[in-house]
Amino acid sequence: MIREKDTICAIATGMGNSGIGIIRLSGEEAISIADQVFFGKKKIADMPTYTAAYGQIREDGEVLDEVIALVMRAPHTYTTEDTVEFDCHGGIYVMKRMMTLLLKMGARTADPAEAVMDLISAKNDMALKSSVAQLRGGLKEVVRELREKLLYETAYIESAIDDPENYSLDGYAEKLDKTVDGVMENVEELLFTAENGRLIREGIRTAIIGKPNAGKSSVLNLLLGEERAIVTNVRGTTRDTLEETVNLNGILLKLVDTAGIRKTEDVVEKIGVEKARQNIEEADLILFVIDSSEELSEEDREIASLLKTKKVITLLNKQDLAKKVEIADMEELLQIENRKKSEILELSALTGEGKKQLIDTIQNLFFTGEVAYNNELYITNERHKEALLSAKESLLKVKDSISLEVGEDFYTIDLMAAYESLGLIIGETLEDDLADKIFREFCMGK
Repeated sequence: MIREKDTICAIATGMGNSGIGIIRLSGEEAISIADQVFFGKKKIADMPTYTAAYGQIREDGEVLDEVIALVMRAPHTYTTEDTVEFDCHGGIYVMKRMMTLLLKMGARTADPAEAVMDLISAKNDMALKSSVAQLRGGLKEVVRELREKLLYETAYIESAIDDPENYSLDGYAEKLDKTVDGVMENVEELLFTAENGRLIREGIRTAIIGKPNAGKSSVLNLLLGEERAIVTNVRGTTRDTLEETVNLNGILLKLVDTAGIRKTEDVVEKIGVEKARQNIEEADLILFVIDSSEELSEEDREIASLLKTKKVITLLNKQDLAKKVEIADMEELLQIENRKKSEILELSALTGEGKKQLIDTIQNLFFTGEVAYNNELYITNERHKEALLSAKESLLKVKDSISLEVGEDFYTIDLMAAYESLGLIIGETLEDDLADKIFREFCMGK
């Protein structure tokens, strides 16, 4: 529900890159919010209506963009409210940074503008599908249903406290506990999607590791479909990390080709090896490349020992040559290193054999159930995640109050806190919701 006092911000131009982009602020606080981010010779508050000024948009001293600010004062505006427009450079990144800043200053997005922001930033099919699902109201529908349950219980408690003759609280705590469990289960399901949502939005950070000359750069080139990395039979050719991004059947991978991990006296190569170890820690996925044409070495065993807590796909590379390492050999090695499970695939980066199986395995490892082709809702927005965490915390407090058998009025405090946190996701505030619910559902005050 949009409230009159809300100050709305929205991108008013097209969703592609262009020479000029317009961001519009409209509402009671439009001018005061604009003055917090705009720095020019004039303050927005001192500008007459229908005038413009040149200045900068800054965040914590950092200049985000140079803009023209246009001021239009109520009531003679399209919305009849104070309006400020910023004409900025039209890059998507710049406009998204500015929108994020305005939200931090107290504005809120015009529904469904936040989904539009994600939509224009989508880098792959999965991010696009998730943004479109939110744009069509999928997230709003789920959140509204959860809020309605919380509001009903709060209204019932308030009605029972005011009118105990008609509304009983006997045995109510047990019923409420089950309702809270159900809402919290839904909140946790949404939070569970948040990590996958990050991967959908930003891409899966994938480190390609292995000993020197195992074929790491060849694997990178295979996935990219081009000769991006230098490939030779000289050990230690890759001395630093090489990063590339590739879209594989709708999945975005941020590939990091690392230096071969081995003991070396070469100062430059040592730095590369340390970076490789660091990339293992930071990666969402490890592609562990083994040269299957050679016996397993101490270097292979050392690398395997570094991967105990990571998602790993082991690639037995060089299948076009005579094999000296079988899948059973790798299973034994990984079992020794206490890895519960690792996908082990046979691959020839030279001929491309096994590429499709690798792509399918990556998709199934992260997004079980062919998520690229269904309508499942994913949380891809960090602000939404924070609101869900806040709601979960309030719901846990309700359960604590129930277990401690405190008065029912304590329940309502945290129920409404959860209600408000969920409302932040869809831009709906509390205001008269509770009173309306009590009058409508329980005939109080009539």
